Amino acid sequence: MCEAHAFILKEGKEEKVLENVDLVELEGDDVRLTNIFGEQMSIKARLRLYNNSEQKILFEPV
Repeated sequence: MCEAHAFILKEGKEEKVLENVDLVELEGDDVRLTNIFGEQMSIKARLRLYNNSEQKILFEPV
């Protein structure tokens, strides 16, 4: 599988928020993440980096 893991920057450090992310939906400042198990979470953030080779999605709070 090649699902990415989502992280958010907090005080200069990356904090994992959800593993095996399959879907990212952007709605203004809200980002809804859904993983392969159907777990969902919403964060107030904007996309900073997507690195497919590292399977990483990095957000920063707004």
